[in-house]
Amino acid sequence: MKRIAVLVSGGGTNLQALIDAEKNGMLGNGKISLVVASKPGIYALERAENNSIKSVVLPRKDYDSIKSYSRALTDALLEEKIDLVVLAGFLTIFDEQVYEAFTNKIINVHPALIPSFCGKGYYGLHVHEAALEKGVKVSGATVHIVTPECDAGPIILQKAVCVMEDDTPEALQKRIMEEAEWKILPEAVRLFCDDKLTVRDNKVYVEK
Repeated sequence: MKRIAVLVSGGGTNLQALIDAEKNGMLGNGKISLVVASKPGIYALERAENNSIKSVVLPRKDYDSIKSYSRALTDALLEEKIDLVVLAGFLTIFDEQVYEAFTNKIINVHPALIPSFCGKGYYGLHVHEAALEKGVKVSGATVHIVTPECDAGPIILQKAVCVMEDDTPEALQKRIMEEAEWKILPEAVRLFCDDKLTVRDNKVYVEK
């Protein structure tokens, strides 16, 4: 059984999607063993507690540097013998210590079809505002392996979602979460935990 840590900074809707998937047997050989929150009092922590998942709070303000914060985060993950780290709306920066300890074992879900609308500054509603401003007819979500360069890691899964003419950023965000993020994130976790993913030459190959 592979132990999963989910890193959160807010309400934890993607965390809930993973919890629901695990309950339905859709995470394969994976088990959510830890939730790490970047601040106290967020609803994601309630979701963890309601499902008897261990949680730790690591506020960035408690550490004097990214280096010391990253060391604390790495230690917390190693202590729980974590096999896979899932970034689910985690908005705190960490450094190479975490990447080196978990090379090709950190994944993120991004609310667009990378390489569109990604990179520095593209998070939350900003992504959907940019997509609507550009007038795209299709957007979606991407699950990728996390590397030091923002949103540039190898892509695991993508799912397209139609953009409606009367969409607001909030409406598009909701549709992409419901139709794409909450489907492909659990599936990517399952593929990882069932040893179906191989990373080679900055590409992910999925075993059928």
